[in-house]
Amino acid sequence: MPTIGVAIITKNAATHLPSCLSAVRWADKIVILDSGSTDNTLEIARKHGAETHQTSDWPGFGTQKNRCISLLETDWILSLDADEVLTQELVDEIRSVISAPQSNVYALPRLSNYCGRWIRYSGWYPDYVPRLFQRGTAYYSEDLVHERLIFTGVPLRLSNEILHYSFDNLDQVLAKVNSYSAAGAKQRHLRGQQASLGKAIRHGLVAFFRSYILRRGFLDGQEGFILAVSNAEGTYYRYLKLMYLNEHTQA
Repeated sequence: MPTIGVAIITKNAATHLPSCLSAVRWADKIVILDSGSTDNTLEIARKHGAETHQTSDWPGFGTQKNRCISLLETDWILSLDADEVLTQELVDEIRSVISAPQSNVYALPRLSNYCGRWIRYSGWYPDYVPRLFQRGTAYYSEDLVHERLIFTGVPLRLSNEILHYSFDNLDQVLAKVNSYSAAGAKQRHLRGQQASLGKAIRHGLVAFFRSYILRRGFLDGQEGFILAVSNAEGTYYRYLKLMYLNEHTQA
């Protein structure tokens, strides 16, 4: 049987980490790379048998995930977020495909929970994420946010879902809107992209329309509307922050 390791980056991830780690206890190795948790994240990780490491800096999601992956020497690597939980059906499917692989990379469908509701529309489902790959065949882009797994070819899709506890409450939603819009603005600024107030408004409106109308977010009930608004806000503030970054640089 080929060996498989699980790579997880963390920071103050205590809420869902026990469930995440319990679901991968069958793996040959679990590596946690933490970036300064002040809760009991590391205590939980060690209790579940994970190997823990820490970094003193934060280079962005892509680079941090590559650092974590480099700590594994198993035949296969499963890259997870600390708020994701594998179902037993998915565990069985993963173990089956790595025993007789037909691809180097597999994409897993993800079902996300938003403030207590499982989101099945809004462009969130089925959210196929490439996460399972043979070591040495894939790596993450060095993006600050919205990192991508880079590989050759087309990944095969598995059938069973990862359960993703993306947001437990509105405080988390607003915090992520702020942090991701800032990181996204910085990323675009480094690439030389331009922005204006009009562009921020236009992109924000498009983000709402795409999520709520085109991707049928209205079928997700009140959370579908809230999600569409938060998508619009994140986009709007990202372009506003980019506008001010550019103005500051030119001054």
